[in-house]
Amino acid sequence: PKPQNAITVAVSSRALFNLVEERKIYEEHGLEKYVEYQQNNENVILKPGPAFYFVKALEHVNARLLELYPDDEERFDIVLMTNNHAQVGVRLINSINHYGLTIERFCMTGGESPVGYLTAYLTNLYLSADSDKVQEAIEAGIASATMFTANKDVVYSDTQLRVAFDGDAVIFSDESEQIFKEQGLDRFFEHEQLNENKPLAQGPLKGFLEDLGKLQKKFYARNERLNCPIRTYLVTARSAASSGARVLKTLRSWGLEIDEALFLAGAPKGPILVKIRPHIFFDDQMYHIEGAQKLGTTAAHVPYGIAQKYNKS
Repeated sequence: PKPQNAITVAVSSRALFNLVEERKIYEEHGLEKYVEYQQNNENVILKPGPAFYFVKALEHVNARLLELYPDDEERFDIVLMTNNHAQVGVRLINSINHYGLTIERFCMTGGESPVGYLTAYLTNLYLSADSDKVQEAIEAGIASATMFTANKDVVYSDTQLRVAFDGDAVIFSDESEQIFKEQGLDRFFEHEQLNENKPLAQGPLKGFLEDLGKLQKKFYARNERLNCPIRTYLVTARSAASSGARVLKTLRSWGLEIDEALFLAGAPKGPILVKIRPHIFFDDQMYHIEGAQKLGTTAAHVPYGIAQKYNKS
């Protein structure tokens, strides 16, 4: 599809494939040895990385869209966005072809940060294993997250893309999170009830949820609601009775539907995510990322909002 029509998802090589050993060679022996190793092993297929099954699920959605709308270009376009050198490209191409992935656009920046290219590629979502680059992209206003590999193997759905989002500082702004962190839980509940009918401002991943919603509606229009290959989840630490209404009214005001909303009232998210088995779970707090990882969920950290001050400390 033409970039202006597509939903462009840029994925780094370390997010798409497992390059832990290769990264170690780079850090311990330098760039030349790393490039030499990659060239010597260019016919050795790389193993899947944390974003691999998410990308596979995106491509399944594309296949279903093409069946229903063969001439429509509004679908996912996966771009490999990496600071690798071009000499490493053959191994990446061989691995992509081995798994039957449709990734036609590469951006290999030869050691330079790829973030400047994200805007040129009209990127809707950027996934990387490099937290510094993700932070840079978030500051540039691009929906981005740092990928973390699950600590257990999970069987993912191969017929339905499942995406789970935290609410505050992910879909929504961190306005309410600021009050909770700085003034406590009671003041947070009071603030949310007072502002129940005032929509929250948007957060960094609101646009991607919107993109998923637009594609879902294409399936609904063809009477495929029950067989839709996209399912979205809100998994929030908020309490439903005390602070849930504002969240649901905000989504309604945006014209967005979420398939499932789970209000956990501070309970751990990991066990719920085990049940959902999302291809990706977005959260702004490392505490929730680590809890999800331990139980086998591929988690993506969104470095946005006041929680980052607490993450660092």
